[in-house]
Amino acid sequence: GDLDKVVNLLLSLSGRLARVESALGSLGPHAPAEDKLALREKQRLLVAQLEDAKELKEHVGRREEAVGAMVARYLPPEHLQDYQHFVKMKSALIAEQRELEEKIKLGQEQLRCLRESL
Repeated sequence: GDLDKVVNLLLSLSGRLARVESALGSLGPHAPAEDKLALREKQRLLVAQLEDAKELKEHVGRREEAVGAMVARYLPPEHLQDYQHFVKMKSALIAEQRELEEKIKLGQEQLRCLRESL
């Protein structure tokens, strides 16, 4: 459960940071200084939060290793391999699910914009 939460947090923060950086990049030279300042402050806060989330993921990783060592004492080798595969795949599948959700969201937004332009 903690792994799910941390992976989702990392994905959310990195997505928000990418959107802020994109917004910063799209600001023209004549954009109001307060807009640039607000976006830079948001970027700074997101970078700090992302670093904290990475530390949290490392902590969860260490705890996962400790749990894995404990589980290894009680499971036969074939079940242990299944458990290890499950834990590895879970993070990858969460990231893939999040990516697909973002693509669906983007597609829906583009569709809405196309309908409005017609």
